[in-house]
Amino acid sequence: MRATKVGQDTFLSQVVKLVEEAQGSKVPIQEFADRVVSYFVPAVLGLAFFALALWFVAPDLAKGASVWAQPFLPWVDSDLGVATLAISAFVSTLVIACPCALGLATPTALMVGSGMGAENGVLIRHGTALQTLKDLDTIVFDKTGTITKGKPEVTDIVPAKGHTEEEVLRLAASVEVGSEHPLGEAILRKAEEENLELYKAKEFDAVTGKGVKAKISLFPERLVLVGNRKLMEEEKVDFESIEDDVKRLEEEAKTAMLVANNGKIVGTVAVADTLKEDSVQAIRELERMGLKTTMLTGDNRRTAEAIAKKVGITRVLAEVLPDQKVKEIQGLQKNDETVAMVGDGINDAPALTAANVGIAIGTGTDIAIESADVTLVRGDLSSVVTALKLSRKTFSKIKQNLFWAFFYNAATIPLAMLGLAHPVLAEIAMATSSVTVVTNANLLRRTRIRPSYQKKEKRGSSV
Repeated sequence: MRATKVGQDTFLSQVVKLVEEAQGSKVPIQEFADRVVSYFVPAVLGLAFFALALWFVAPDLAKGASVWAQPFLPWVDSDLGVATLAISAFVSTLVIACPCALGLATPTALMVGSGMGAENGVLIRHGTALQTLKDLDTIVFDKTGTITKGKPEVTDIVPAKGHTEEEVLRLAASVEVGSEHPLGEAILRKAEEENLELYKAKEFDAVTGKGVKAKISLFPERLVLVGNRKLMEEEKVDFESIEDDVKRLEEEAKTAMLVANNGKIVGTVAVADTLKEDSVQAIRELERMGLKTTMLTGDNRRTAEAIAKKVGITRVLAEVLPDQKVKEIQGLQKNDETVAMVGDGINDAPALTAANVGIAIGTGTDIAIESADVTLVRGDLSSVVTALKLSRKTFSKIKQNLFWAFFYNAATIPLAMLGLAHPVLAEIAMATSSVTVVTNANLLRRTRIRPSYQKKEKRGSSV
């Protein structure tokens, strides 16, 4: 047995850290509540002293109130009614208006919500993200590894005239040895299955968003290109002879990679990535919740639109280079759209940071997870639905708690000032208000946040 990670580097430690960060952070509505409390406390102090002064300054009013309050306050002495009511009103106003419930309203709901998220495989880094999730207009998805499984396989090898399938695959695999891209790995797996002996390659170069190229050890050395149309056009390779085949493959939702040898096209290798089991259902659920769904990918438009059609996404941003993804996100934001980006790769990290809420697939790269506000442990798109439902339900509880806290104070402070609440009863009422807020927050646990098409799971089974 071999330990790959220990201590703070383990996945469990990262989960604990993310949950602690979320529970210790503040949502914007909490800042509003804090500002209200900063005015509320001095106001209550003023009202308490005003009530005290009123009972002493207006003795006739106090005496009349004492007699009127006698049935409600049996402890009031008829001779000492004014003093008793004055002190009682002063103390009761201070006690009953203690802003404990206001202070507990948001943190308790946030703590329960973030805990529920962790139990369901949704790790929220910041409380702000939890509030922003409920306000989303658009969710942008990366394709490979997010909508699809990220484990593509070679489906077709189409040689150009005068070449063979074996030649096309051998040349492509020889160059892809230096690549870490999932498409390159698929070609290498196919070459291994065919037991092909590969050429030695050198001067490997990955052209961002276009493909790869390298020199192989044939005599004389030859420059082999594997990539999309942009790479071929850049290297002035004519691929018109197989353009019809490439279009056909792309319309079948396959990624077609052109292969050229010394400036001549030799064929194309088509790779297909299967959809995640829940992608179609999750996209449909998000659309039903009123959100716009968008696919953002560097793949060619035909392939991207074919996959988008399968999952039900209507807006496609295709052939986007990694450094342009941020601009696409910012373009959506300039149209007054609140945007969430869902991705898993290194090249998604800047876009995750630029979005209003970055959502990382937990099975993706570490840099994507570090850049995101929310991490989906399972890596399925159903967890995106769970995150949105969790946000809406949690924020609903926060608003309920704040309403009852404000309503309680608005209703009870006048009673305390009139001397109709004994300090002991005021203390009981104050404690009850705090217990009510905490209890209401814990009722969130009974709320179903998993998508409607999924069976209910036992809490704690995800992490």
